[in-house]
Amino acid sequence: MRVVFDTNVLISGIVADGLCREIVETHLPEHTPILSQPLWDELVGALRAKFDLEPDELPVLGLYRRLATWVEPSSLDPPVCRDPDDDWVLATALAGEAEAIVSGDDDLLSLRRYHGVVILSPRRFFERLHRTG
Repeated sequence: MRVVFDTNVLISGIVADGLCREIVETHLPEHTPILSQPLWDELVGALRAKFDLEPDELPVLGLYRRLATWVEPSSLDPPVCRDPDDDWVLATALAGEAEAIVSGDDDLLSLRRYHGVVILSPRRFFERLHRTG
């Protein structure tokens, strides 16, 4: 599945035990993550600012970068979300022809679907994976 993992899911998967970690460590290699420079910059900035972590020190991020299909999203006009960073998630999904976005962000989750891309919480993504194999 072509999927955009929102920054909040990746950070949770890196810094905390739980469902997001299982998704990142176990299920990430099973899919084609879609990534863009705006999302990568947000991820790196958050890891540095909030957790004093360097991406080069995190093997899972090396795997993520290698597996990812990089795309160049165009800004959405008109804007869709209250938070402009969320629009980059949607734009990345469109540019990469993603099938799903996995996010814990209520602003994105409330959309449920955007131009054919389903927006799932980590729990719903996990349940969908185990329902379909």
